This record gives sequence, C-alpha cells and structure tokens, in this order.
Amino acid sequence: MDSLTAQLSGLAGAAFEALDLPADLGQVMRSDRPDLGQFQCNGAMGAARRAKSSPRAVAEKIVKVLARNQVFSDVSVAGPGFINLSVTDEFLSRHLTALHADERLGAGRTGLKKVLLDYGGPNIAKPMHVGHLRSTIIGNCLARLFRYAGATTMSDVHMGDWGKPMGMLVSALEVEQPGLPYFDAARSGPYPETPPVTLEDLERLYPLAAAACQAEPSRDEAARRATVELQSGRPGYRALWRHFLSVSRAAMEREFGALGVTFDLWKGESDVDGLIPGMIAALKTEGLAYEDQGALIVDVARAEDTHEIPPLILQKSDGGATYATTDLATILDRVQTYDPDAILYVVDERQHTHFEQVFRVAMQAGLNGGAALEHIGFGTMNGPDGKPFKTRAGGVMKLHDLITLMREKALERLEQAGLATDRTPDERTFIAAQIGIGALKFADLSTPRLSDYIFDIDRFMRFEGKTGPYLQYAAVRIKSILRKAAEDDVDVPEAALTITSDVERALGLALSAFPDAIKGALDRRAPHIVCEHVYGLAQAFSRFYAAHHILSEKNTAVRGARLALCRAVLNQMVAALGLLGIDVPERM
Repeated sequence: MDSLTAQLSGLAGAAFEALDLPADLGQVMRSDRPDLGQFQCNGAMGAARRAKSSPRAVAEKIVKVLARNQVFSDVSVAGPGFINLSVTDEFLSRHLTALHADERLGAGRTGLKKVLLDYGGPNIAKPMHVGHLRSTIIGNCLARLFRYAGATTMSDVHMGDWGKPMGMLVSALEVEQPGLPYFDAARSGPYPETPPVTLEDLERLYPLAAAACQAEPSRDEAARRATVELQSGRPGYRALWRHFLSVSRAAMEREFGALGVTFDLWKGESDVDGLIPGMIAALKTEGLAYEDQGALIVDVARAEDTHEIPPLILQKSDGGATYATTDLATILDRVQTYDPDAILYVVDERQHTHFEQVFRVAMQAGLNGGAALEHIGFGTMNGPDGKPFKTRAGGVMKLHDLITLMREKALERLEQAGLATDRTPDERTFIAAQIGIGALKFADLSTPRLSDYIFDIDRFMRFEGKTGPYLQYAAVRIKSILRKAAEDDVDVPEAALTITSDVERALGLALSAFPDAIKGALDRRAPHIVCEHVYGLAQAFSRFYAAHHILSEKNTAVRGARLALCRAVLNQMVAALGLLGIDVPERM
C-alpha cells in the first residue's frame, strides 16, 4: 500500500497536472511547521517560472483544486507560496486501519531483489574489540531493513584469515612447541582433532610474533616462508590453520550471538585465493594492469576527480597480493556465486579511498557483473577525550568485555529503578541482557552513520530521554496495559482505528510516518531515521497516555478504541525496534 505522504503527493500531483504543470511538483512531505498544517507541498516555488506567475499565485490556484477534495480538513497558503495541508480524522482513521492490517505495516518494497552485505570483519587469532561494533550493528540493521522491504539478503562476516599474519602464528607456535606433529614436513596426516591452542593462546602469541618479526630478520623470514608454504597447501600448516579458524570462530559466534547477530556466510580471504592468479592474468591481458617498479598496478584516477586517487596495487614487488587484490577476487566470487543486485560494504569511513580504488577497478574490468558496489562508511565510537574508545588502562577494549559491562550496568539500573523486582534472578539477568544490548545498539544506531559519538554508559542506560531502555520500557508499559485488559476480559476490537481527540490525532500521524521512516532509512542507508521515528512515536504515546483514561474509561466503545490504538502502537514499536535489532522484554 502507499504511504500517507505518497497518497497525498498523488492528489497534489493531480492538482498540478490540472493546471498543466508537472505532477512531480506535487511532492508532499510532513510539515516542519505543524502549527500551520500537518503536511506541506513546496512545488509552487518551482512552478512559478513555468506558469509565468508568482509562486503564491500558483499555490492559491492549487489550493482551490485541493480544497474540493474531502480528504482535507484544511488547505492553505503561507508565505511566498508554501501549501499547507491537513487531513480529516476520518481519512486518517481509514489509512491507519489499512496500515496496521498490512503485514509490513505499510512499508514499501525496495527496488533491489538480492543484496549482499559485508560487515563485521573480524580477524583470526585476534579478539573482537569495540572497533568491530559499529560495522556489526549497522550492517545487521541494514540487512534487517532490506529483508523487511522484500529483498533477499545475504550477510557475510568476511574474516581476515589469510596472508602473513597466519604465517607469523604458525612460525611463532613452532618456536614454542616444535614437537607438534604439524611441523613435521614429512608427515601428511592424520592430525589431532583437538586444537593445540586456545583463543587465549592465540591472543598471546600474535603480538609476540609481530614484535619478534619486527625485531629479528630471521623470524620475519621464517614467517614469510610459513605463509608461502601454508598458501601452497602444506598439510601440517593447513591443519594447524584450520584449528586457528575453529578456535577463533567459536569466540566470534559468542560475541555476535550476544549482540543478536548471525551471518549467512562465514567466508574469509582464503576462500578466494584460488581466483587471484586467473583474475590477475585477465587484468594484464585486458591492458588494465601493468608493472611499475616491480609491482603490478592499475590506474583508477579520473579527470573529474577533485581529490587524488592513487593507483591500486594489485601485486607487490615481491609477488604478494594485497587487501585490494583479495577484495577484487571477493567481488568476482560473490558475483559468480550469488549474482546480487548490490554489494554493500559496512566498513569504517577511513577506508573510503581503498573501496573507491577497488570499485573502480572492478567496474573497469567488469568483475562486478552489473552489481552496484557501495561503501557504507561510519564514524567512530570515542571516549570522553574524543579519541577512539579504550579501556581505563589505555588498551583497546575487547567486545566481550564491553558487552559484559553493558549487562552489568543494566542490572544495576534495574535495581536502582525498582524494576523487575518480582522476577527470579535468572529472569532479571535475562532482562538486563536485553536492556544492556538495547542501550548499546540504540546509542550507536541513533547517531547519524557518518558521525562520531562519545561512549557514555550512564546516558545510554537511562530510562528517560532518547535511549534504548526508555523505548523498551515504553513498549513494556503498553504490553502491561493490554495484558491487564485481557485478564479483565476487556475487548480490544479489530475494527477501524478511530481518532477522537487532538492527542489521538497526533498519535495517529506519528503512526502513519512508519513507511516514510523505513524508506528514508533504506534510501539513505541511515538507521538513525528509524530511531527518530520510534522515539517520536513513544513520545506521542506518552502524551496520549497522560491525557486519556484507557483501562479506567467507562465508555466501552471509547475504551476499546483507545486499546486498539495501544495495540497498533505496540505492534509498530516492536517492529521498529526489531529492525534495529533490539528486543522488547515481556515485563520489567
């Protein structure tokens, strides 16, 4: 079904056409001056020259046409030619009834049929840290939004599991435990099924290996040789590498699981290693790749560029591949395997130049097969000093530690607020996890994607203001109202949603904005638009709740109508929060 603004745009467009003016001038939006009207149309400003008249004169003619339509309760002109529109309560009621009978609550469908999203990006043998948070949360939210809008989505964690870091780990472990069977060059298997290392071992080994390679040329050479042999298929090294993968993935699944995030694909850089030689050969044959000081590069600069875009290094002078090489091969693999309409990379904005280089080469060579390639950049989560968030000791905070901190703080806030006191300890812990993760996600997603924000756990965890806990509590309160109505055998009618007061009208208008919020979030890849919508809806409900009796209303018809509005608000809040990846507790 069409959104309310789309329906009104259709009516306004027809009015412009009646005056021999383009219908697209009739675009209607929600008013930024609600004291003048619920909606506005600024098309008369753009029509003046074509109509050889002043904008206000055009607007007055449009108003005369629109005023004949019984949809509107008021149509007027303000200023130099702004058209203000308000709809009747009856029309709004009919629209809301249809909206909430729709399985997607009126949200339209995206024009993309198949979308592949790349986010998360953890590295093997390294603990996930706060730097992985925004990619994971934003990427998962966009995947949910595209799926809600009818697209088939595929999410790929795209692990860093190849290259010299793996050779460094192999050679470092050989120094510590040379007797392990993986290091016997004459052996081809079988090898132990139990990993010889834990995640803690890998976390300890990697920085030691990196420091040793930097300080000792012999260790660096050993790591280089191990990398070559691993990638060439040495059985022992491959078996050891698979252990690194399994140990690391178990920890990744724990952190992603705590955030309510899953992936369709668990691929890494290693999955496309076999595609690289053929891809490089093709780029050379096509004349795109050429040698420069021993390296193989591809020019990507364009005459219209306003900033310098350096050439993409396809192969280093020592013959090694780069991240750009792997990313190009990954595009090729994704297009050949999944044939998506679009591939979205949810990665830190600081990597924008890298993706610009990769995308340009992919399009020059036709590796993308017609799929749109988008870098969905984002800002950083910072500490009070404005720098990337760290622990009190100055180190990078592990994601597991941050999640634990949020859960503990949520439990503390529940106790301070006197909430969930009638729940068992296990139930309180579960609710605290929902609130803690909800607070973290809402703080991140409510920030415009490209903006940085300050980590402030006390502000994130408040039960008032624009926070996740406030919205969760607002939804829980509505659940409580509807549960009490059911316990008292109070009927909640399935018939039309009705508008009988100013606050109900404001609540109805807030409900009607959901399709526009979903469209805006998808078009701009901007989850914060959904956050703004659900917060505005919660505020409108709070005013409605304060102004009207609901369960205590004596008139059964009025009580039923208000309960129906409560149910509509709850359904939409749960849907919107679900798109943000935020759970709503049953009780608090």
